[in-house]
Amino acid sequence: MSITRVFDILDLYKSTYKKEDLLCGKQNRQWRKYSSDECLDIINQVSYGLSALGLNDQDRVAIISNNRPEWCFADYGCQQLGIVTVPVFPTISSHDLLYILKHAEVSAIFISDKTLFSKLAAIENEIPHVKYVISFNEVDGVMHFNDLVQKGRENPVPEKIAAIKAGIKPDQLLTILYTSGTSGTPKGVMLSHNNLVQNVLNCQTLAPLDSWWKALSFLPLNHVYERMLITLYLFKGISVYFAEGFETIGDNLKEVQPQIFVSVPRLIERVYEKITAAGEKLSGMKRRIFDWSIRIAEAYEVNGANGPVYELKRKIADKLIYSKWREAVGGKLVCLASGGAALNPKLERIFLCAKIVVLQGYGLTETAVVVAVNRFGKDNIRIGTVGPVIDNTEVKIAPEDGEILIKGPSVMMGYYKNPEATAEAIDQDGWFHTGDVGTFVEGRFLKITDRKKEIFKTSAGKYITPLAIENKLKESRYIEQCMVIGENQKFASALLVPNFDNFKEYCKANGIAWEDHTIMSQHADLKRMIHEHVKAVNKTLAPYEQLKRTEILPKQWGIDTGELTPKLSLKRKVIKEKYEDAIQKIFSVDE
Repeated sequence: MSITRVFDILDLYKSTYKKEDLLCGKQNRQWRKYSSDECLDIINQVSYGLSALGLNDQDRVAIISNNRPEWCFADYGCQQLGIVTVPVFPTISSHDLLYILKHAEVSAIFISDKTLFSKLAAIENEIPHVKYVISFNEVDGVMHFNDLVQKGRENPVPEKIAAIKAGIKPDQLLTILYTSGTSGTPKGVMLSHNNLVQNVLNCQTLAPLDSWWKALSFLPLNHVYERMLITLYLFKGISVYFAEGFETIGDNLKEVQPQIFVSVPRLIERVYEKITAAGEKLSGMKRRIFDWSIRIAEAYEVNGANGPVYELKRKIADKLIYSKWREAVGGKLVCLASGGAALNPKLERIFLCAKIVVLQGYGLTETAVVVAVNRFGKDNIRIGTVGPVIDNTEVKIAPEDGEILIKGPSVMMGYYKNPEATAEAIDQDGWFHTGDVGTFVEGRFLKITDRKKEIFKTSAGKYITPLAIENKLKESRYIEQCMVIGENQKFASALLVPNFDNFKEYCKANGIAWEDHTIMSQHADLKRMIHEHVKAVNKTLAPYEQLKRTEILPKQWGIDTGELTPKLSLKRKVIKEKYEDAIQKIFSVDE
């Protein structure tokens, strides 16, 4: 069956797929599994209920919630009425929330809990256009999601919904996704049904997806990355289990035993940190075997390029060590996709060696989402690249500055109420200017080298690309986050945030009393280990790239505190402003 609008996928569950666990979420620590029939029924009731409230295709509806089945029920319920959804990250700042609700002229809001209602209550007088708030959890004085479903049951309008659906065109606006952005005011990316559908169709054969598979979902659904994957899962009949949160991912992987999940590099780094931390607790022969297996993995090359002797060693390491790693991610994983930022090639190599197939890809909100990705099939993976470009999409590298330009059916309709920004992003020939810099390896595999706006020049006129240096710095288990700086300065430097969990383990093992983060961030042992790592990284860099001074900070960067975007990218402008004193301290000395 062909699909042209996103909600066409629902028809597959009337004919092709019958599932007992289509969408699943935790309630009172137990999995609540919704069958395909239940999902279709609830989605229809949401459409009827919203219609009974008087909402129609002229309205905008925000969804501000953690990942859960109700998120999808609300989304598809709106789609069937032609209502444009405005997904918002639950921990968004009040300032950005107010901007989005006013800019999108939102009429109704789905929220997850009372914390979000409190945030809305604080700006109530500034959002008079919001007529309804509907909560997935019980919140005093707020319409509960079940009440909306009940209203739908009392006011069924199947003929009306069928007529609305029949009139919705593929190129009609589906959703407005506000980019958190690494600087400036959020921009509303307008995506049509066709934008998302085409990306799903062009990605469906990149892995051996099958309807018996289970997927674990934990990246925020308000971001196009996870939302496109959920759409793909539903199109392929894959059951979706929503993790309770980032902190429960390890437990949920063991419970669900998924065949697929998608991640961002920071979470993959954390998995590896846990693996190495467990290895460091070993002693004697077990420790030597573990260290040997890591060395084998670090030397891995695809397609058996290392030869039969290496592959024999790999087979032994797999039996002794790597098989245990696979058990830690559920034991049945077929595919792990990584996107949102650059994955350290060292980690990619290690996981591929251990038969944890990490497929690094690349895309943007404005391209709904995948542009290129490594994939299954002979000779389709190159470590350190984001893979071949997907079908029906064109990519070219601008000759003047190396910027990646994209053209294809998944490129956005434009920025909402912002024709100037739209004209700046999409040129007259239809090429979307990504702001990313890249090149093709072997003429086929796209490689991202940096963000155009993040490349900076020292006062000596030398260009620094911070991304590669930052990835090398984060190979230390004692560096959690970092940002390379030095624009218009005599030398490059970096702000470093320690991995306090790993340093706490070190202190425990070495009889060092633990104090607060501010004190421990300046501990002599931590400073020594970080300094040694920076020194080792400097040896791999050109002289003008080397970090002459670094500053260790006492506090981790987060989404809530404003230094990170929801996909855990650095908000460099914010960090520079917050740590202006530390930066001045670094560059106040002659070098």
